[in-house]
Amino acid sequence: MFENRRGSIEPTAPASTYYTTGRNSPRNRASTNTRSGSISAGRRHNGLNNGTIPRRASYEDKGKHRRFLIDVESTLAHILEQEDTDGDFQITINDLGPKTLSLGTADSGGYKRFQIRGNYMLSNLLQELAMAKDFGRKYVVLDEDRLNENPVNRLSRMIHHIFWNGLTRCIDGDGLEVICSDPKNRSNDVAPRIYVPYDEHEIYDYYQNVAKEKSHLNLDVQYLPKDITPEYVKSINDKPGILALAMNKVKDKNGNTTFKGVPFVVPGGRFNEMYGWDSYFESLGLMADGYIDLARGMAENFAYEIKHYGKILNANRSYYLSRSQPPFLTDLAIKIYEKLNPATEEENKAWLREILKSAIKEYHTVWMSEPRLDKKTMLSRYRPEGLGIPPETEASHFDHIINKFAQKHGLTIPEFNEKYNDGVIKEPELDEYFLHDRAVRESGHDTTYRFEGVCANLATVDLNALLYKYETDIADCIRDFLDDDLEDFDGNKQSASEWSERASRRRERVNKYLWNEEENLYFDYDTVKEKMTTYESATAYWMMWAGCASADQASRLAKSLYKFEVRGGLVSGTERSRGHITLDRPNRQWDFPFGWAPHQIMAWQGFENYGMSDIASRLAYRFLYTITKSFVDFNGVVPEKFDVVNLSHQVQVEYGNVGVDFKFVPREGFGWMNASFQVGLTHLKVNARRALGTCTDPDLLFKKMLEYENSKLSASEQQEAMLRRRMSTIAARRITRGGDDRSVVTKINTDDIMRQSVAVPKSSEILDTFFSMADDSFGNEDAKLVPIPNTDVDALQVPSLFGEPLPEISTTESEKDPQDAYTESTETLQVPSFPK
Repeated sequence: MFENRRGSIEPTAPASTYYTTGRNSPRNRASTNTRSGSISAGRRHNGLNNGTIPRRASYEDKGKHRRFLIDVESTLAHILEQEDTDGDFQITINDLGPKTLSLGTADSGGYKRFQIRGNYMLSNLLQELAMAKDFGRKYVVLDEDRLNENPVNRLSRMIHHIFWNGLTRCIDGDGLEVICSDPKNRSNDVAPRIYVPYDEHEIYDYYQNVAKEKSHLNLDVQYLPKDITPEYVKSINDKPGILALAMNKVKDKNGNTTFKGVPFVVPGGRFNEMYGWDSYFESLGLMADGYIDLARGMAENFAYEIKHYGKILNANRSYYLSRSQPPFLTDLAIKIYEKLNPATEEENKAWLREILKSAIKEYHTVWMSEPRLDKKTMLSRYRPEGLGIPPETEASHFDHIINKFAQKHGLTIPEFNEKYNDGVIKEPELDEYFLHDRAVRESGHDTTYRFEGVCANLATVDLNALLYKYETDIADCIRDFLDDDLEDFDGNKQSASEWSERASRRRERVNKYLWNEEENLYFDYDTVKEKMTTYESATAYWMMWAGCASADQASRLAKSLYKFEVRGGLVSGTERSRGHITLDRPNRQWDFPFGWAPHQIMAWQGFENYGMSDIASRLAYRFLYTITKSFVDFNGVVPEKFDVVNLSHQVQVEYGNVGVDFKFVPREGFGWMNASFQVGLTHLKVNARRALGTCTDPDLLFKKMLEYENSKLSASEQQEAMLRRRMSTIAARRITRGGDDRSVVTKINTDDIMRQSVAVPKSSEILDTFFSMADDSFGNEDAKLVPIPNTDVDALQVPSLFGEPLPEISTTESEKDPQDAYTESTETLQVPSFPK
């Protein structure tokens, strides 16, 4: 425990506290440089105090936590010049600098210096200097504990205190300037514009006043028509704007009534608006961090969209008015309701009723109506209305499709686009293409070969799992929360038994059309060809999340995990389903080898629902390991997606990767990736969290458990699993830097794992106790990273999961509990002897 002294603050406090109070507060700044006065100009060389400094009489207290006295500007310039060799204002393992920097300690007045070593500590130093500069600090006293903080704790803290704040938006006079910015707008009209529902007269008048008061914005305020048709939406594609969301009446400082926007979180990067299914997963992360009111605001904005725009929108921009996204409102409402203050129970029930009314309207008018409802199977599809070419994509996104049509008419591509959008040229084949393209975007999985040219015809596993959850959620709420008292907007009383019956009928149809007995997996159903598709998708596990799978089906889905489980988590789809990749058939971002936060989170909860928490924990660890390794190796990056086979965020795929372009310090991460980390930590026990803090490879940590799982497979399934594993790895490496993954994967030696943990046992005899202790608490000392010599070491050889024949497992051994196998897996770590 650090000493308790005046001005002492928690070394890992949020930046807003750390750089504004205690030793780093503005009023104390001059007195904390040295005891004899501030640092003179002659001592500021590179921020390292290398000038001639008189020897102090004091000494370094070895028992104290080390602190550094730093000139912010000069040290920032020096570290970039020395370490940022590729000039991207980040310090990563791709940089070729010496990975060491000397800093003077605060207690010696800068006389004694300590070497900061390694990519992680140096990148943390860069981030801390940037944040200190944000708060106007020229000099800071920086705790070493802040530089070698356990990466799990550091990332979780940054998400909680920095990222969510950086992603929060509000549509009102104060927030319009930020939210109106639209990187996707490639029209000639870039003036900020807001569209208001036709009957929201007070809101319209409010924004008109904002436009007058803030004339520099050049804000254009427009009413939407009562009936929002595809023709209307197309007509305003050259005048894009933000769509109004929910507002609350408040009193301003003068006591006058005004409006304040209900805040929400955006995904980040070019996605600067409130998205549909992103918002659900972001809300899970917000609730994990205690931001209940912000999550509640997201649900209220969803209800506003349903009321005024007819659906939960793809996102609240004008060009998204015809599209929805995967529906999660009922589950979100229940999770928020369960966290509301029980002292206001009646108010909470009234709130839940209003949200469920909106969900019921969405259920009937969007998903259970044509064209999204297939009348024969009575299953639902992503099949939005719309006309023309989606305007939010990059200018050249569809050139490879449109080129042949432009040549056919003797036009350039821009000329053809204009005439096609205006309806001058009719091309039914192109109409069909864009029907499916819009459906892909409504599904949220844009893009994937799973949906290529067919999406609007598919009764998908994911959508029907979500609607089954709507049906059971509404039944449960009526029965368990609302005292059998719920009506829809038309005053029709809702019955729990009726909604349960809807769920039962859907389950029967799902089993008939989507479940494959031979493959032990759910598949999409083509309603036009009237046949099941063959694409193996991780969305099969959404049926477990929704509770639609039987116990037997859940067990068989667990046996099929080998098709999707790789080192870094779950791949979106299998390499076999994706097919061969060529220059003419490039990779798609929702296909193998990419893994996405929504698929991981849904699978974790799915396995928890069926009592397979050991599998949920293993899958959560894999994905969090991928996030943590990139965070450690790449200057704190938290991206939109990962190649989970090669554990890389540096992906060569359409759209690139959002969340990776920042200078000095990440300030947003990416919405649902932030959420997956915070939610994933709730699935880890203390021993797994400690292992994650030292970046212990999941294939190593779970070796015994995986052998146990593999023993449940038949000989043919084991052989298939082995072949899939090998072929998938080979295929993934072909598209990752020419097969060289050394630039994106850091090898951690077993010796280093032990040296990087201050709290680690110093003898191999008690390693098992360290990793398997039952204590559910952990402190600041757990698994801290400390500087280690930059010496060449042999990389830790991670055992291949299915790369060689597995040892015979006796009947007695195969009957062991899976959690025992998890605990025993720590025995594979060979711990070096430490000198006494």
